[in-house]
Amino acid sequence: MWIDIFWLVLGLGLILGGAGFLTDGSSAIARRFGISDLIIGLTVVAFGTSAPELVISVIAASQGSAPLAVGNVVGSNIFNILAIIGFTALVRPIVVKKSVMTTEIPMVILSSLILLVLGYASVLDGTKNMVSRVNGVFLLIFFALFMRYTFASARHRDPAEADPAETTGGVGLPIWRSVLYVIGGLTALIWGGSKFVDGASAIAHSLGVSDAVIGLTIVAMGTSLPELATSIVAAVKNHAALAVGNVIGSNIFNVLFVLGTSAVVHPLPFDGIGHTDLWVLMVASVLFFVFGWFFHRREITRAEGAVLALGYVAYTAYLVATV
Repeated sequence: MWIDIFWLVLGLGLILGGAGFLTDGSSAIARRFGISDLIIGLTVVAFGTSAPELVISVIAASQGSAPLAVGNVVGSNIFNILAIIGFTALVRPIVVKKSVMTTEIPMVILSSLILLVLGYASVLDGTKNMVSRVNGVFLLIFFALFMRYTFASARHRDPAEADPAETTGGVGLPIWRSVLYVIGGLTALIWGGSKFVDGASAIAHSLGVSDAVIGLTIVAMGTSLPELATSIVAAVKNHAALAVGNVIGSNIFNVLFVLGTSAVVHPLPFDGIGHTDLWVLMVASVLFFVFGWFFHRREITRAEGAVLALGYVAYTAYLVATV
């Protein structure tokens, strides 16, 4: 057990460190080729903070631990909305731009709806609840279309509207160090991801806990630490709006790219991922939109943040109680 915990902690440390190096190195290389801060924030940073979910889900899928891969995505997205937005709003109310409310957050709702429909396949057409390879290919196509839209819309946005907090690390790095950062970050992510999955699965089996529950809780929280840290720091520095960008980019990336890639590697049955988990994600996504739009126009207040945070506490308590 202690060896498994050691691999779990070591793997998580390598994943978080690797994601940071990968983001800094990629950002520095991108800037050397004249790519704007906004596009870097929408692509490189989104990839960097979601890289742990990608590595763990792909490795879990390849090793036959599909519930861990699906649980990681569902759990991470729930954590992103309820915990990250909730606790960040408690630190400082989050002002949301109108364009985000009308375009990006609806994409988060749509991604949650896609998961919900896939999770109800047995009810809708009698097939097994799973993300097949064909589903995975379609998710990747949707991801490519979303990225094309992101680049196209970035070209037409007023540079004055860019949030200074979107600026990423890696400025001024020499090219050789940037390349080393990327290679080292990827190596740490891959090896750390393998050890993290091995440790998490072994602990789950020794305690009689399913891979799905481990994916929804420990793995989801662990892989969402980059987003949580970025959002809390941004709020303290009066850039709380960055938290919204983190959550939106991460949630869309997780469903379309992480789940799509993992399903192409190996079909992903929803074993252990119940309808309750999918509905919690769906309701959280809708609340994200409702709180940002209706009660205080385009602002998520501390009270609303408390509701979201308490919702995550209640959901975690439910998972523990039903183990």
